[in-house]
Amino acid sequence: MSTDRADQATQTVQSGPSLQSGPSGPSGPSTRSGQAVQVVLPGVVAPEQLEIRRTAVPEPAPGQVVIAMEATGVSFAEQQMRRGRYYDQPPFPFVPGYDLVGRIVSTGEGVDPALAGRRVAALVKVGGWASHVVVDAQDAVDVPDGLSPEEAETVVVNGITAWQMLHRTARVRAGQSILVHGASGGVGSVLVQLARAAGVRVIGTASARHHDALRELGVIPVDYRGGDVPARVRQLAPGGVDAVFDHVGGRSVVDSWQLLAPGGTLVSYGSASTRDDTGSKQLPVLKILARTWLWNSLPNGRRAHFYNIWAGRALSKDRFRGRLRTDLTEVFAALQRGEITPRIAARLPLARAAEALSLAESGTVTGKVVLTP
Repeated sequence: MSTDRADQATQTVQSGPSLQSGPSGPSGPSTRSGQAVQVVLPGVVAPEQLEIRRTAVPEPAPGQVVIAMEATGVSFAEQQMRRGRYYDQPPFPFVPGYDLVGRIVSTGEGVDPALAGRRVAALVKVGGWASHVVVDAQDAVDVPDGLSPEEAETVVVNGITAWQMLHRTARVRAGQSILVHGASGGVGSVLVQLARAAGVRVIGTASARHHDALRELGVIPVDYRGGDVPARVRQLAPGGVDAVFDHVGGRSVVDSWQLLAPGGTLVSYGSASTRDDTGSKQLPVLKILARTWLWNSLPNGRRAHFYNIWAGRALSKDRFRGRLRTDLTEVFAALQRGEITPRIAARLPLARAAEALSLAESGTVTGKVVLTP
């Protein structure tokens, strides 16, 4: 796929200040020989208080590879982590970054040395905002030729999430109808395109400024700020929809359940409405889990799920890895076929991670904010 197509969707961002240096070295992430660069989240801080630190380039342990990052992204997870609101984030300080794309630069014992130089993608949950990242070799997924690092990055965590919710959890089929909340967001924009490619009718909520772009994708837009969203969806789907994908949480989950047709499936995968709340970060998720348990106990033929990528770890490690590899390979293939347009909201260097995070949090862009070395 040509990068020109992706460039058309990229917002131009004017240059701004880099992050301040942390205690380990000077500011600026340009990598010097033998040094790696990391963006560190030191606590519950404003974006501009992220820190740049320099460390030695890591060495791979047996079974591991070191990836030189070419692209990583800003997802909703990092926005929650900055606030201390991600329900199972590690203790501060840590390096955020849910996923990355890059070249393997060194291999550990037991790993084929011929892998060096290969472009791969990896899902890491934390650690991706760094110039060099260590991962288990089995967790590195080949990126097909013809995809740029930035294009591939837009569909790693977002693509796996969308694919698994659509095809593994909801098992949506051609001819069915679905509702996607946040249809212009990182996951939502991939989800609606995968659904349209599968022959599914899609209703998507988004602010009015994103409606034209959604119509171009074949999505029926609904303004989530325009009043009674459930009433508008019922006008479009009087008998209900076959699946709802809800990242909002709170009251929205209840409305989503009530919009299901007989035999329909609700897939909840977040609690964006509680992003700025205080108090327990686990409670919003626990409330959703309690509701899904209650609803699934009712004899009405509908089902509710709370989706999380890492829930698949209940499988054996090999099965979990195999499923991630299979699903990301399917998403990359859809990207190569043109069924997904890589929506890059902005490209910024790692030194401007604070600006990238602020931009992603602003809600003013469509697609993925991507960080590069």
